[in-house]
Parts: sequence; structure tokens; C-alpha cells
Amino acid sequence: MSDTSPLVRIDLPELIRLQADARALRLPGSRPVAVRKAGVARSTQKGRGMAFAEVRQYQPGDDIRSIDWRVTARRQTPHTKLYEEERERPLLLICDLGDSLYFGSEGAYKRVRAAQTAGLIAWLGLFAGDQVGGIVFSDHQYEIVRPARRRRAVVRLLDSLVQRQDDHRPDGTVDAGRRGNGLDEALREARRIAHTGSRVFIISDFINLTPETPGLIAQLARHNTLSALRIVDPLEQHLPDRGRFAIAGPDGPLWFDAGNYAFRKAFEAKVAEHEHQVERCFSLAGVGVSSIYTGQQPAQALKAILGPRGRLG
Repeated sequence: MSDTSPLVRIDLPELIRLQADARALRLPGSRPVAVRKAGVARSTQKGRGMAFAEVRQYQPGDDIRSIDWRVTARRQTPHTKLYEEERERPLLLICDLGDSLYFGSEGAYKRVRAAQTAGLIAWLGLFAGDQVGGIVFSDHQYEIVRPARRRRAVVRLLDSLVQRQDDHRPDGTVDAGRRGNGLDEALREARRIAHTGSRVFIISDFINLTPETPGLIAQLARHNTLSALRIVDPLEQHLPDRGRFAIAGPDGPLWFDAGNYAFRKAFEAKVAEHEHQVERCFSLAGVGVSSIYTGQQPAQALKAILGPRGRLG
């Protein structure tokens, strides 16, 4: 498998072509919904949410907290403020293209699936009338594309997904001034730039979780609608029954003997430990996580996750 293969690397034209697949999927639209009275039921929309629409004469059943006292005093009859729910909101993608995603045993490298997934959701957001932006990060640096409701912003985000593929460094060196965990840094940056009420998607393999990660995810989810998409290669969870196999890696093929008992037991223990770590992370954060496998086409995987109404998270 050469590094120019589409399964190992993805280019900008391919990400742009994903808009055709995105048109078959749906995210909630940006249409305003008139609200005539307030109630005690909690809205599924988080954040600022309501924009003033008009004032009309009070009607039985209206919430007295919505009475406009100035208009009431001026006209000598009770009047109520009406609001519209703000459905347009920023869509923020946090996409991991770190060294652990430079791997794949079937379908495509994890970094390709992550970029494709991010690209599809970006187009979905644009078609829904939302502002689209994101943070694309590797182990060595990150790039911020601030949300905007323009095709140009989506293309810039897609270009960042392509460029960050070149950040992999086999020698493990890190740029001067870069410290800490890439995912955690991206989450901290997302908290800084995310507007209250944003849709936030975290796309990662979640290999490099730290004790801080659950809290950072929970803080980001507190005032936003957050969904986590985990990119998984089947070989990370299950070994073949037997035989010697080579996996393409950045430094050449990696060989292992699937029939070796000691190797299998050590592998299974490591998998169980990491699965527990991922489960605990999202349980503590109070956020659900869905998996997309490298052997799947992201459009089909997202279709199953989005469901018939196209709502994710």
C-alpha cells in the first residue's frame, strides 16, 4: 500500500466530493420556531436559544413572566412578549489526526476515516444553514477554523484536514513550545472559542486519554450539544485466529504471530484495559460515544448513527 493511495491519505478534491454523500443525510435545520408561551419543560436546544420576535395582547395561559410591563402601562392592557427559538448555531468539529491514527488494517487508515467523517459533518452543517468551523489537531500542532456560514469556511476546514496529515513524525519529536496531550489541548481551545449552544463533534480514536479528559469533555458539553465519534480499526480489538501478519506502519511493516498464546493474552488484556478506560471516560463526562470502523464507509456509518430524523447527539 503506497502513501499516495486514497486509503492511506485523502486529498482536498475527495473531501469536496463528499458533499454529494452529505446531501443524502440530514442535520436539524436552522428554521426559527415561534414560541407563544414559556413552560417548565426543558428544551433540547442549549444556550442563548431565544430571540425577541414581537409583542401582542396578553392571552389566557401566557406566562406572566413574559408580560411587557412598559407596553402594558402605555396601552393600559396587558401585553406579552413573543420569542423565536434560534435554531441556527455554530457547528464545531474537533478532529484528531494524531500519530495513533496513522494506522489501518482494513478499509482505510484511521486518519482517512476521521477526515472523511469530519468532512461529511461539515457539509451537513453547511446544508442545514449552520455556521461551520473546527479544530484540527495532531500530536504536534493544531489549526483553528472559526465557524462561519460560508462554503469558503468549509473548504478551509477541509484543507486543514488534508494538511494535518503531514504532521506525523516517525522519530516522535514535537515542535518547540508544544507540550501536553493533543486531545486535551484541543478540548481546552474548544472551550475558549465555542459559543454557548454550539453543536460540537469530537472525532478521535481516543487512544491518548488522560485523567483530565473526562472533565474537559464534561465542561464542553455543559453548555453545548456534544457528540463523540470514535474511529476504530478492527485489529485494535480482535486478533485473527492464527498466522503471522504484517501491518503497514509509518516505519515499515510490523509483524506479529496471532497464534502465540502469550502475545494473545497480553493483547486481550491491553484491549480490555483501554475499553474500560474509554467507557469510564465518557461515563464520567456524561456523553455518549459512537464507533465508526475503518472497514465502513463513513457515509453509511453516519446514516446509521443519525437515524431517520438526522439527529446526532
